[in-house]
Amino acid sequence: MELDSKQLIKKQLRDGLIAASPIIVGYLPIALAYGVLAKQAGLTLTELTGMSLFVYAGAAQFMGANMIGLGVSAAEIIVATFVLNFRHFIMSLSFINQIKDYSIKWKLPLAAALTDETFSVASIYNKQVDRQYGYYFYGTIMLTSYISWVLGSLAGGILGDVIPPVLSQSMGVALYAMFIGLLIPSIKKYRRIAVISIAAALINYIVSPLTGQGWGIVIGTVFGGLAGVFVLEEEKV
Repeated sequence: MELDSKQLIKKQLRDGLIAASPIIVGYLPIALAYGVLAKQAGLTLTELTGMSLFVYAGAAQFMGANMIGLGVSAAEIIVATFVLNFRHFIMSLSFINQIKDYSIKWKLPLAAALTDETFSVASIYNKQVDRQYGYYFYGTIMLTSYISWVLGSLAGGILGDVIPPVLSQSMGVALYAMFIGLLIPSIKKYRRIAVISIAAALINYIVSPLTGQGWGIVIGTVFGGLAGVFVLEEEKV
């Protein structure tokens, strides 16, 4: 029996929610930790939730909240988070190519809502693009992941006022855990990426006393990335 349009849409929504469930489960505790740390760094509940609403980038938000806590300038934070999030341009181009047959009203919001995790899941389900109303499938992944991140951040900000200081301070490890989680899979694939990471860390360590910690992060990231042009080229030979 052939399904009508409403049934097909309902199926795509259900399948999208199932596909997004691992992201939702993973986002909630990390977003909670971000909310607590951002609150401890001095952000108001409105500010930290607004960052999740308008920035929606876990690693950048952790770094931004940490830099705010250190008292660095807005320019340093903006440049550092821009450099860190530059990979999203590449992911968006790849995903746009995957959904090239969709109308622009679907392409723009779907690409704008991409994160590392939603991009990975959408890539796994790349054949879904050929199914009728497949954009509802991808839209459900993006929207439910986004909502879980924002709500988790809000909850963390609320808890930041009530949980014991010792517990909230221990959540600082989440910042390092997130960056390590992003780094390890890349090192496993290309071992020379470890050289890039060490180079960036050393540059940051050397220049930070001269430029300040914020610009040290920016300079370390940029020049570490430039080093990768030569290191990864050597890996391919």
